[in-house]
Amino acid sequence: MTVQELPGAAAYRPTPPPAWKPLTNPAPLLPDPEPYRVLGTAAVADADPELLLRLYAELVRGRRYNAQATALTKQGRLAVYPSSTGQEACEIAAALVLEERDWLFPSYRDTLAAVARGLDPVEALTLLRGDRHTGYDPREHRIAPLCTPLATQLPHAVGLAHAARLKGDDVVALAMVGDGGTSEGDFHEALNFAAVWRAPVVFLVQNNGFAISVPLAKQTAAPSLAHKAVGYGMPGRLVDGNDAAAVHQVLGEAVARARAGGGPTLVEAVTYRMDAHTNADDATRYRGDSEVEAWRAHDPIMLLERELTERGLLGEDGIEEARAAAERMAAGLRARMNADPVLDPMDLFTHVYAEQTAQLREQAARLRVELDAEQGQDGTSGAGDGR
Repeated sequence: MTVQELPGAAAYRPTPPPAWKPLTNPAPLLPDPEPYRVLGTAAVADADPELLLRLYAELVRGRRYNAQATALTKQGRLAVYPSSTGQEACEIAAALVLEERDWLFPSYRDTLAAVARGLDPVEALTLLRGDRHTGYDPREHRIAPLCTPLATQLPHAVGLAHAARLKGDDVVALAMVGDGGTSEGDFHEALNFAAVWRAPVVFLVQNNGFAISVPLAKQTAAPSLAHKAVGYGMPGRLVDGNDAAAVHQVLGEAVARARAGGGPTLVEAVTYRMDAHTNADDATRYRGDSEVEAWRAHDPIMLLERELTERGLLGEDGIEEARAAAERMAAGLRARMNADPVLDPMDLFTHVYAEQTAQLREQAARLRVELDAEQGQDGTSGAGDGR
């Protein structure tokens, strides 16, 4: 006998338990249908002129930084470089919206964001040079190690933000990821935990159109990546990623919301990767020149420079000053990167454990013997003496 055949079954109307009901109204969480913009709209009248000028100077410096780092790969000074040319507005805004006490969780393409936050450009490139896993102290700079595996930094950002909230620390974490990273399980796990815990974290997705050669349409059928936020119970914001003022405003609002206890926000910045995925990639195999040229007309530096000049806030002197400062930065980076680092093979054992295991001590002793023997044969050593 089935349930429907039981006496009185016709009057039975099961009521879903409370857990089946929506926890929040989804409407306020949905992003706007079009990316939010400031430059070229009425909203620009409320923008701080000093902030716009600072954004411009950082954009110019960032573009030169990308060009210099790319050149260093051709000179053999970098093993690889994933350029963020065209995405500088996202990188700069992410760095500038954070307070000193906050944390930045970058991906491998976000060295510019780390530099804009105050990190030494050489230290930002250490991983890509192949010297060390990371060239800086994360605690000192409040920048997590640059992350090459896709999206693994996102759960780390949530964990740090949740821990800070439990401790009562006024800290916000901003985690950066590309559109390709949203296809990783770590992305979804991070968003779910962040929303459930109401962690003070902001997720910035730089949608640059491609995950290496895979276009966005082959990764998701969602209306936008920002729409994914509603499934986890957090707001999704869609912003023009080449509009530096808009990205700064949207991220600033998300950071303020997180700091006030409002929980996480997912921000999708629609931008474009002007250069290839890395110096090892041939982007012409999966996209045409006409597509790239169309995006050049929406260059983040050009958009902001035009706004500033039309408002009389920036003249030729200011433009030249920004370019000169960028050239000085590039010259210093080039000179320092051209100096060969002094490497000590014994450093392999330095930062593995706080207290070395017996196995590591044995391996270190064996290597020490081999290095001493090698030095004894030719009177020199190819590395530091390790003493």
